[in-house]
Amino acid sequence: MQSKTRILIADDDQAMAKSLAEYLSRKNFEVAFAASQEESLRTVRSFDPGLVLLDYSLPPTDGNDTLERLKQLRPETPVIVYSGDAAPDAVFRLSKLGAEDYIAVPFQLNDLLSRISRALEKRAATDGDGQLRDRVRRQSDFSTLFGTSPRMEEIKDTIEQVAETSATVLIRGESGTGKEVVARMIYGQSLRREKPFVKVNCAAIPHELLESELFGYEPGAFTGANRQKLGKFDQANYGTLFLDEISEMHPALQAKLLHVLQDGQFSRLGGKRDIGVDVRVLAATNKFLEQAVAQGAFREDLFYRLNVVTVHIPPLRERREEIPLFLEFFLRKYSEFYGKQPPPFSEYAITRMMDYTWPGNIRELENLVKRYVIVGNESQIIREISTHKPIMYSEAATQVSAPSQTVAPPVTPVPPSLGTRTAHARYADNDDRPSLLDIGRRAAMHAEREAIERVLHETRWNRRQAAKILKISYKALLNKLKLMEDQSAESRQHLT
Repeated sequence: MQSKTRILIADDDQAMAKSLAEYLSRKNFEVAFAASQEESLRTVRSFDPGLVLLDYSLPPTDGNDTLERLKQLRPETPVIVYSGDAAPDAVFRLSKLGAEDYIAVPFQLNDLLSRISRALEKRAATDGDGQLRDRVRRQSDFSTLFGTSPRMEEIKDTIEQVAETSATVLIRGESGTGKEVVARMIYGQSLRREKPFVKVNCAAIPHELLESELFGYEPGAFTGANRQKLGKFDQANYGTLFLDEISEMHPALQAKLLHVLQDGQFSRLGGKRDIGVDVRVLAATNKFLEQAVAQGAFREDLFYRLNVVTVHIPPLRERREEIPLFLEFFLRKYSEFYGKQPPPFSEYAITRMMDYTWPGNIRELENLVKRYVIVGNESQIIREISTHKPIMYSEAATQVSAPSQTVAPPVTPVPPSLGTRTAHARYADNDDRPSLLDIGRRAAMHAEREAIERVLHETRWNRRQAAKILKISYKALLNKLKLMEDQSAESRQHLT
């Protein structure tokens, strides 16, 4: 027997709500009522309607505010707003906020039924397409991620063992290795896969705003907080919350996260009571958290609470046997996406890519294949990876551990008088003595290069994180790296 579609009627006019409910019940809908904004939000959580009929004048505020909060809570649920006196600009704002439809009162019940049917059909079609795209994307990404590498097969086994539990999982690996893919795979195989998956990038949100983003706030919590805002823990209730770049969370906020993980409760900013939630937390980092704990930048108790199960994804350079599989997959994916048919990579190109260190891991390889599909020039792609010679991790470790042991190039001893005379003659003949400004500029460039290489090593070539540590913009760092590459290439040309 097919279940009835649920409809929530959010209206404080009992006569209107009752009339609509009787009609919709005869049309085989299951109906619930809400007479205020807060009641409607509670009912949406418990009743989980397929559609909401919203009275624009529902107290205590107008329909714009109620609609916005409904969409925050259930963005996929269609909302039809009705009113007898909404101005044209209000109707326009409702559409911008995500209202599926607007109908003026009084209206014909059969007209309302037609609009409800259209909205439900549209949602069914959207859900079907979205789920299909998501399923195809997941299967494609996952089958590619776990290719021919024995180490990735071990990770796959770990994911299958932990997925159906509620254990917290810490996903570790360099930037671009596929940590979010692993998180989504755990979610997709878990018992919570029908509930929300909510992602928060802790590095992308200033720590002053991250608390309200995670936990929400109550009206009056701070200047400008004139309504309640639901946080990510609210949105992920009964589902999964993925905290990416957890190492970037401010220590003051780490204590509140620990409280949620231990007790399943939190309080919103400005709130006077704790709120219970049932959320599974998955966290990811490209940092050595043990080092952050030792330095006092990350709470030790939170580290152990997150580190119940660890999934460590090796960098691409440690599973080079998967590179041809990635190349084939991304070439097929982006050829279809851009409607182009570039030739497959040659054996020579594949060999060069197998020799490359891929500091940006799978993400860098994906972007390279994307450019190849667009440009269609294999030689250009090979030149790109040939001129990009990243600092090797073993070399960087030596540089970082002993920065003061810089060895000057060997100099052939010359008698002082001859050396002085030769130097004077050379500068007099060619007039190429470097100025004090040139000397200072070169020293500054050398120091800048060393600082950039050191921070890139510390962040394992996470360039966005490196830019933040160096206190420059991401674009500025990319420009400096490009300049360093050009200088290195020029030096190599002079040597040859």
